[in-house]
Amino acid sequence: MVTTTHTPVEAPTSMTRRQLLVLGLLLASQFMLAVDFSILNVALPTVGAGLGFSDANLQWIATAFALCAAGFTLLLGRIGDYVGRRRMFLIGMAALGIASLVGGLATNPTMLLTARVAQGLATAAVTPAGLSLLTTSFPEGPLRAKALGLNSVMMSTGFTAGAILGGVLTDLLSWRWAFLVNVPVAALVVGLAPFLLRDTAGRERSRLDIPGSILVTTGLLALVYGVTRAGEEGVTDPWAGLSVLVAVVLIALFWRAEGRHSHPLVPTSILTRRTIGWGNIAGFITFSMESSLVILLTMYLQHVLHLNPLQTGLMLGAMGLGAIIGGAAGPRLIQAFGVRRTLAGGLLVQAAFTVVLVALGPSNGWLWLLAITTFLGAIGHVAVIVGFMVAATSGLPDHEQGLATGLATMTQQVGVAMGVPIMSAVVTAVGSFEDLSALRIAIGVDAAVVLVAALLVATQLRSTKPASAAEELVPAHA
Repeated sequence: MVTTTHTPVEAPTSMTRRQLLVLGLLLASQFMLAVDFSILNVALPTVGAGLGFSDANLQWIATAFALCAAGFTLLLGRIGDYVGRRRMFLIGMAALGIASLVGGLATNPTMLLTARVAQGLATAAVTPAGLSLLTTSFPEGPLRAKALGLNSVMMSTGFTAGAILGGVLTDLLSWRWAFLVNVPVAALVVGLAPFLLRDTAGRERSRLDIPGSILVTTGLLALVYGVTRAGEEGVTDPWAGLSVLVAVVLIALFWRAEGRHSHPLVPTSILTRRTIGWGNIAGFITFSMESSLVILLTMYLQHVLHLNPLQTGLMLGAMGLGAIIGGAAGPRLIQAFGVRRTLAGGLLVQAAFTVVLVALGPSNGWLWLLAITTFLGAIGHVAVIVGFMVAATSGLPDHEQGLATGLATMTQQVGVAMGVPIMSAVVTAVGSFEDLSALRIAIGVDAAVVLVAALLVATQLRSTKPASAAEELVPAHA
């Protein structure tokens, strides 16, 4: 009797030419989306003066985008499962290009805010669709980890590059180019995507959970609005408190409704998987605290040291360099130590180098400390993003990748949208953005939040042998 042995098929470790082209296309789109979150931050006063915004309404240029990008991500990510992710990606990119053109040509506040709302909705459509196309284009294992690592670099450096690019374009050309720069990139992506992208996952055939969609979307909108309002008006503002309360009620109702629905928008069982649940918590903390740190440092550089937008953007460039290293190191750290240690260790590094920034002083002599610490902290930050993306999308079949990437993208968008107003509320509670001591307190709070997250991930996310990161990602129910 002849016996045969079957050797396990190893996951490929090198990308094909097609995969490289797909990766390049999707990374370009993710980079552009990340840039949009921050490109107008340093240019807001210039935009407001150019179009006649009042001081009270100026913040809505950023808030209108953040509300839509965060509030509609989960819904539009799920709709992508029904209409096809490639189709949703193409529709979103085309809409983003058109909205950017409208924003660049805006002649009044209403036209600009309409463009920002459209940009936010387009971002909510493109980001989960692009991420799910990325995960389904690469098999789970080293290739997917490498792709997600590069994607994490694009997200983090895009946010930082937005601050740099916004300063450069505003100083050298016009704030309008902060919008118009998107148009040729969007056109190129839309032109190439039909030839390169394949949607391998089958479309969802069940009914869309309309009640759940309404509850979670309105809940997220209320949450982001309430926190943003608190950042602008202070934590004692009654509308801020009411909005947050309404958000808590709506999200609680959403959770209850999902447990009873035959085809829920988000099966509650998926969130009880520790890799997904704790991975998303780690992702939320690292995104919210790092994005708020960028704003705090922007205020420090402009209001305390009196640097111009261009100088401010260039000083924050050290973060981008650290992000590149963190993105390259992340997959290797996961392979060597596992997701839990990578997440906890990255958060610890981010917290350690954030707290050092509390020592910043009122003179330009402190710029060297800022450059070194933001460079090193960004390495830990992006390593966390890689671990978060791997944890949040692994151990699931292709037909559930839309759901998983929708959740991960929602975590990213809500984190970025909420981090800035939370830290703004801390600053305004103890002083102002011109007050160095208030900025120091906010930076200290930022570091403390990240440290607590590191300890929670280290103790709550399950541990397995680090020899195989894939083994560690097999979902375990809490």
